Amino acid sequence: MAEQQQQQQAEQQCGGDDEVLEVECALDMPAAVQRQDSLYRDASRAGGGSHHGQERWGKTLRLAFQCVGVLYGDIGTSPLYVYSSTFTAGVRHTDDLLGVLSLIIYSFILFTMVKYVYIALRANDDGDGGTFALYSLISRHAKVSLVPNQQAEDELHILEQMEQDDPKSFSRRRGLATLQLGSPAAQRAQRVKELLETSRPVRISLFLLTILATAMVISDACLTPAISVLSAVGGLKEKAPHLTTDQIVWITVAILVALFAVQRFGTDKVGYFFAPVVILWLLLIGGVGVYNLVKHDIGVLRAFNPKYIADYFRRNKKDAWVSLGGILLCFTGTEALFADLGYFSIRSIQLSFGFGLVPSVLLAYAGQAAFLRKYPEEVANTFYRSTPTALFWPTFVLAIAASIIGSQAMISCAFATISHSQALGCFPRVKILHTSKQYQGQLYIPEVNFLLGFAACVVTVAFKTTVVIGEAHGICVVLVMLITTLLLTVVMLLVWKVNAWWVALFFTVFMASESVYLSSVLYKFLHGGYIPVAMSAVLVAVMVVWHYVHVKRYKYELERTVTPDKVRELLDGRELRKVPGVGLFYTDLVQGIPPVFPHLIEKIPSIHAVLLFVSVKHLPVPHVDMSERFLFRQVEPKEHKLYRCVARYGYRDPLEEAKDFVANLVERLQYYIRDVNLYGVDVDAKAGKVSYPSSRCDSMARSSTRAATMMQMYSASYKESLALGRARSSSATGRMMQLGMNPSASYTERQDGRGRSIYAEEMMTPAESFSELAYYPSGRYAASSQQLFQAAKMSLEEMAKIEEEQRYIEREMEKGVVYIMGENEVVVRPHSSLLKKVIVNYVYAFLRKNCRQGHKVLSIPRSHLLKVGMSYEI
Repeated sequence: MAEQQQQQQAEQQCGGDDEVLEVECALDMPAAVQRQDSLYRDASRAGGGSHHGQERWGKTLRLAFQCVGVLYGDIGTSPLYVYSSTFTAGVRHTDDLLGVLSLIIYSFILFTMVKYVYIALRANDDGDGGTFALYSLISRHAKVSLVPNQQAEDELHILEQMEQDDPKSFSRRRGLATLQLGSPAAQRAQRVKELLETSRPVRISLFLLTILATAMVISDACLTPAISVLSAVGGLKEKAPHLTTDQIVWITVAILVALFAVQRFGTDKVGYFFAPVVILWLLLIGGVGVYNLVKHDIGVLRAFNPKYIADYFRRNKKDAWVSLGGILLCFTGTEALFADLGYFSIRSIQLSFGFGLVPSVLLAYAGQAAFLRKYPEEVANTFYRSTPTALFWPTFVLAIAASIIGSQAMISCAFATISHSQALGCFPRVKILHTSKQYQGQLYIPEVNFLLGFAACVVTVAFKTTVVIGEAHGICVVLVMLITTLLLTVVMLLVWKVNAWWVALFFTVFMASESVYLSSVLYKFLHGGYIPVAMSAVLVAVMVVWHYVHVKRYKYELERTVTPDKVRELLDGRELRKVPGVGLFYTDLVQGIPPVFPHLIEKIPSIHAVLLFVSVKHLPVPHVDMSERFLFRQVEPKEHKLYRCVARYGYRDPLEEAKDFVANLVERLQYYIRDVNLYGVDVDAKAGKVSYPSSRCDSMARSSTRAATMMQMYSASYKESLALGRARSSSATGRMMQLGMNPSASYTERQDGRGRSIYAEEMMTPAESFSELAYYPSGRYAASSQQLFQAAKMSLEEMAKIEEEQRYIEREMEKGVVYIMGENEVVVRPHSSLLKKVIVNYVYAFLRKNCRQGHKVLSIPRSHLLKVGMSYEI
């Protein structure tokens, strides 16, 4: 009975963690585990939760209003060109309109509503969507990253160590873990996880599929403006028949140039203007649809009967299959809807989608079908011909505005996708500007914006009509949908642990239907489908080359990390000149000291009074709280004031300016100095064991004897004191809301006969002094005056030492900060293959030379920059 209560208690404590942590909680892992270095394990974890939890209806309605303008511009403008792209050879039989309308209705409902709005939106990564977010979500539950910067000993190594330490206890705990993981869905998830982690071809395939979808989204960002604006401008021919096709094209190009030129100003100032425009547009096309239904043929509503789909294919056979390439344009923009989820809540999207977009768009398609039943010869310009004459100019103006807004959504989606890719090491460094201080996700990338605008203008001038551009547009849409289906299937098996039959049904229905659409657009590959394929092939090649060399370079540094003995030898074996000030030595490594450090010491035998090895690390999560951003570890020997620091960011977090970054870093360093001196970290250097937390909710670390004793004396009162003190810290507010009286999860305790413990590595906010316990009056938590005096005396003694060390950091900070960066040249070994030489020595070198340098990305002032050159042969 006691064991069942302990098990329930452990499950409540660790309910929100991943499966690895569930096993660890169930197995009650020991305090000290064999570790090469525990900092990189902590560096790979961050707290925080989804910001899309329960919300009030007022906020839901406000977000629903806003998301209409941001998300539905592309989907809402599809009625401009769907029928003209479907019936490229004209309408042969009026009943074909019923078949096409039925296909539009059920394709729209199946793919846009069922798949994306009610399934894919729930597969978000802490509130962010898109293919890269799906990949990040999978990375959170399985080690699929090709970059070894998240290496932590897996469960097998931990279990082996436990078995060596205590075989009897290990056997009992293993049975408990088996009970927890005994369900078929959990076992299936474990098998999927093992496959992803152990099979390198599977991990590479998953990565390639993700970057292919990313490349397709970027390509779509230049095709969507071209087809949307060209379709809207084409309506001018109704009032000015003398306009030639070339003149329409150049008017479109002028609008596209203006559209891409204003990107640098951002969209926050006109964000609230988008929603009213799109709402007016949806009301207009819905009203015109009702007008056409009543005036021409309300009988087209029979298309809700799916038998007309079968009749359409039986009557037209191959031509019906080919026409699917035009029908799929009715659900373009779904990838932007999924990717831009981070700005809104799921409920707000579902509300605005179901009650705003769906009725308007389906009425527009039904009204156009009713018009074409009476005037089939007008299919080339259905939208404007079916619009009442009195409403032409309002419709034309709204069409231009809605097409620009829809294009803006795809451009913003491309910027966000590239930002995510760069954060995870899959895209060359480019300048990313945040155009709004209020809205964090609004980005602008000058180089990418220029290339997208140039490509959109070239496509418009080269093909002149929406038919060919639509065929190119379609292949982007359907390929991204196919890859999303594959990634969602993995999420269902690995993360959600859905019943196998439901997973099989989802995979079969969507993979089969999307494959049919893909085959249709590939049939017209030479008519325009090659455009996005060629563009995506170039982007994929760039991303693969960059990521390949990034991984190779990291592994090279990892294999040549400087050992602690070597560091001690470098610092103590020669006369080093102490340079006043603080040095920030930037490195990609989170596992140790980079090989460029001894290279620097050998060439320039000097070292800063305070030196920090800083690793800027992007985790596969959208955001990392500031309270959890910095992790520190002091490097021996301590008298040299060397520290290792990992600055953790989510892929949506902007990098601060250098001045702000240093201020935050030094502030957190002082907290670390305070914590580690107050509580200490039990390190057995000879055994190579480091006490560290196995999870944020269940500390397995050992503290020093003093801290353990103090925690036994004042467990409850200190917990309340710590919570009260941290409630005053703004950096811990979010965590406090989540965890109640334990606001930052940095203080954890466990009573199991071995005492209570605190681990300083996780202390991200300043710990309150033990002397504050004296403020708690008598009661069941009150201690004797002698105990409180001893606590205060110990605190004063410790604080004197801490204060002196903190002042030393401040004094050196005032003397100046120098940023040290390794300017490492990467070349292949002499006897490598020709392909490898071309990739590394020429392609990668070209990209690295023509893209942003590291100090520019980090906004480091050139006057304080010191570069250290070194060659890596990979």
